[in-house]
Amino acid sequence: MSKTKKQRVALIAHDNKKAEMIAWAMKHKDQLQDFYLCGTGHTAKLVEDATGLPVKNYLPGPMGGDLEIGSAVANHEIDVVIFFWDPLASQPHDPDVKALMRIVAVYNIPFATNEATADLIFE
Repeated sequence: MSKTKKQRVALIAHDNKKAEMIAWAMKHKDQLQDFYLCGTGHTAKLVEDATGLPVKNYLPGPMGGDLEIGSAVANHEIDVVIFFWDPLASQPHDPDVKALMRIVAVYNIPFATNEATADLIFE
């Protein structure tokens, strides 16, 4: 990722993927300190607590956080979205997740849904 300007990275993880997000954030802590970080609800708090890096906290996903992140993407306030989603669990806010996926595609924002893709973005 380009470091010509300090970019904002959104970090989101479904409940079954939060531990994976924490492990990924710890692995990339040195790189992540060069970015503005934000995230939804509990994920943001967990990443901040684990890494010691500041993470702007949006609402939890089921309470509108995914839509807040989508709005920030549409307003050119987020440059990358890392969203470790759980494809095997039903989510009550699935329409919001799909809306977020749609908006990152519309605005051509890098969007990682798993650790392998997130690693490639941060190579």
